[in-house]
Amino acid sequence: MTLTLQHGQALLPILLTAATVVAVMLAIAIRRHHGWNTLVAIIGLNIALYSTYFSFQVIPLEVTPLIIIDGFALFFSALILMTALACITLGYVYFENFKRNREEFYLLMCIATLGCLVLVSAHHMASLFIGLEILSLSLYGLIAYTYDRARSLEAGIKYLVLSATASCVLLFGMSLLYAEGGNLSFAAIGQQLANPSLLSMIGVVMLMIGLVFKLSLAPFHIWTPDVYEGASAPIATYLATAAKVAVFAVMVRFLLIDAPQIMQSAEFVFILVWIAVLSILVGNLLALKQKNIKRLLAYSSIAHFGYLLVLLLTGSQTIGIEGFTIYIAIYVMTSLAAFGVVILMSKSHEERDADHSRDYRGLFWHRPMLTSVLTLSLLSLAGIPLTAGFIAKFYVINAGMAAGAWGAVLLLSVVIGSAISLYYYLNTIVTLFVNKSSEYRLDASLDWGQRAGGLIVIGAAGLVLALGIYPKPLMELVQLTLFP
Repeated sequence: MTLTLQHGQALLPILLTAATVVAVMLAIAIRRHHGWNTLVAIIGLNIALYSTYFSFQVIPLEVTPLIIIDGFALFFSALILMTALACITLGYVYFENFKRNREEFYLLMCIATLGCLVLVSAHHMASLFIGLEILSLSLYGLIAYTYDRARSLEAGIKYLVLSATASCVLLFGMSLLYAEGGNLSFAAIGQQLANPSLLSMIGVVMLMIGLVFKLSLAPFHIWTPDVYEGASAPIATYLATAAKVAVFAVMVRFLLIDAPQIMQSAEFVFILVWIAVLSILVGNLLALKQKNIKRLLAYSSIAHFGYLLVLLLTGSQTIGIEGFTIYIAIYVMTSLAAFGVVILMSKSHEERDADHSRDYRGLFWHRPMLTSVLTLSLLSLAGIPLTAGFIAKFYVINAGMAAGAWGAVLLLSVVIGSAISLYYYLNTIVTLFVNKSSEYRLDASLDWGQRAGGLIVIGAAGLVLALGIYPKPLMELVQLTLFP
């Protein structure tokens, strides 16, 4: 296969992100300076983000048998790059007074982002695994980055062991599929599963187990609250947003775009239905008694990715892809706002993050704007009208109604899960408005709203509110990008 300038143009976001990794590495080698190294990472990722416009002019294009660049890949590449930029900017505020080397954080974030971009462009099992491992290996270091804290080191080791096990299961599933069909492209696997053998079904189930673990869907969710709690706040934010977006995006490409034959298997659909139902109920029920904000958001993310799985079960490729894309974009904005408040309230040199509910008791009385942002994001996660989360829930309910035989089960689980979630979201909001506490509390700096991290949090909250009132621009963008 001969590579042309068009192939290079299509690959610009991946190539420029890889160049940013090298540039950050060289910047660290030349001079360790927190601001300088952060600036190099931000400039590089901004250029990569801007380059998606030029890539859009030559799509769809299969660059190699492993990588395809189309509207789907570019939309999620842009979303991941914007999320990474937000996490890096918030990380700069968080690590400002970190006692150890800070610069490797930005290097690892850029490498993880490169892995995410490879994932969303993959349409072959080889590129899926390469992207997944680039992402996972970076996350091992990021989760344990504040290793002076016992919980961070524990979370890093726990994620390393369990994630490596999931990768082994995923690889074994790939080997079974290859043994049966002799080809690992998504399309070829889809054709192979049109009339599946027992070996093929075992292989695809093992493959899905690996992906479901990375997405922390039930029953492979146990690691999630411990890792979110142990990881520093900016890394938990990245883990909850960009990392999961990339894995879910490649799963959607596999199941709905390249190999839709799999979704015609009643047995496979049955498995996905019960993973979705279990994730929604388990995530919401286990969040009920959480006093730790990061653990609460971790359980909430399990439920939300259960809702996302409902969108895959509509039976319609167009409705499923459009609904998934809008839901995930709204979820990312909302999570950035919620986790952003935790980041601004926390400091890396403290023994722990501001993640306990008592740290937010009476927050309204001295940080009213931060309280407003956190309240709005929690209401959006609950799916309350006039927030973007309501639009996302509307798509899920619409998908459940179109899900055929399993529609009633899915709708019932969505309604019950949403009702349960109202309790713990509203309970957290009430804590923000009670009388001021005399207990020790971590706090945001006085000038938080004038700094880049604060502006990102306010901007994310503003988008959540604006899209809740007028969602048409997001819908048109999704239509333009995915269905030109």
